[in-house]
Amino acid sequence: MRTTVGMPDELMQAAKVRAAERGESLKELVTRAVAHELRIPARSVPAGRVSLPLVGREAQPSVTVTNADIDAALEAEDIERYAGR
Repeated sequence: MRTTVGMPDELMQAAKVRAAERGESLKELVTRAVAHELRIPARSVPAGRVSLPLVGREAQPSVTVTNADIDAALEAEDIERYAGR
């Protein structure tokens, strides 16, 4: 069975779960996924909510994490999780 947007129910349910896990709306997840597929820079896509374990500290060294770093980490995680399925 398919949903009203033509997406299989199983895929829609998985998308809803992933969005909830990331603390974002389904619209934000789908927008980000389509932008990633079309290789549109992240700054062109509305930002979703982010929840990081931030710790204020003035001592060096500092760590700089870019959107590209985060995308690469998420992609590597997905490859590891779904490889061989």
